[in-house]
Amino acid sequence: MPSGKVASWAWAEEFVDESTLFEDTEVLARARERGSELGVAPVLPGAGAAMRLLAAAVGARSVVEVGTGAGVGSLYLLAGMAPEGVLTTIDTEVENQRAAREAFTEAGIRPARVRAIAGVAHEVVGRLTDHAYDLVAFPAEAQHAPELLQHAERLLRPGGALVITNALHHDRVADPADRDPATVRVRTLLRSVADSPALLPALLPTADGVLAAVRRA
Repeated sequence: MPSGKVASWAWAEEFVDESTLFEDTEVLARARERGSELGVAPVLPGAGAAMRLLAAAVGARSVVEVGTGAGVGSLYLLAGMAPEGVLTTIDTEVENQRAAREAFTEAGIRPARVRAIAGVAHEVVGRLTDHAYDLVAFPAEAQHAPELLQHAERLLRPGGALVITNALHHDRVADPADRDPATVRVRTLLRSVADSPALLPALLPTADGVLAAVRRA
C-alpha cells in the first residue's frame, strides 16, 4: 500500500480532537483507560466521529446501543444526539456499565439521558418498540448479530440509521483467503446488510470499519 495512503488514513483518524467534545477534556481518555482495565476494546476515534456525525445527521432523540463497554461509544453518540435525546445502552456486564456511568457523570450527562440495561442484547432488543428509534448501533462481532440486524430493521423509523462498528474485523474481511469462522460471520453479516431491501448502506474504512445504513421509507 502506498505510504501516502497510510499517512492519509492516520491523519483522518486523528482529524476530530476528542478533547474538544466535552468540557472535561480528559473524559474520553479516562473512559478508554477504564475499558483497558476491564479488557474491553473501546470504539476508536474515527469510528466514534462517524457515530457522532450519524446521530446528528438523523437528529437522533432515541438511540439503541448494543455493547456499552466503558462508555466511549456511548459518549460519542450522546455528543451527536439532540440535547433531550435518550440513549438505551445494553451490556451483559454490570461492571462495564458501572464504568460507563462514571464516564457519563464526568462528562456532565444527565442521568435521565441514559437508560442502561444489563442483559443479553438480542433478548432485550426483542422487547423494544417497532419503528421507535432513530439510530441502532452494535459491533459486527456481537453475539447473535444476525438477530440484532433483524431487530434493527424493525426498530428503526424510516430515515433512521444503522451503525455497525468493527465491520472490517481487523482487516480480515477483505482477504478472501481468510476463512476463519469469526471472519466468515462478519462477511455474512455485511452481505446481509448490503442485500437488505430495507437498508441503504455504505462501508466506511475508518477505524476498524464502520458499516452505516439508512432505513428506507
